[in-house]
Amino acid sequence: MIVLDENNFETVIGAKSVAMIDLWAAWCGPCRMLSPTVDDIAAEYEGRVEVAKCNVDDNEGIAEKFGVRSIPTLLFFKDGQLAEKTVGLVSKQEIETILNNLL
Repeated sequence: MIVLDENNFETVIGAKSVAMIDLWAAWCGPCRMLSPTVDDIAAEYEGRVEVAKCNVDDNEGIAEKFGVRSIPTLLFFKDGQLAEKTVGLVSKQEIETILNNLL
């Protein structure tokens, strides 16, 4: 799992044709609940999807750039462009559906 920050953001979203970014914070309960699902997705889609986590407390510029007002937020990129966004606790099935549509 890649830890995303403002220095490596562009490199990470361009590394593969599809990328998923988990925007979270340590104090966020729903973020902690979503974390194992994100880890599972990273393992299952390894080699096909770049999965990264971004702490919004440490990287406010990224959160601002994408209008993130609530976390957890998942950003899905296709060929370096934002293609989909979810806010709040989402199911693994919903994440898989989005990723499979982007692949």
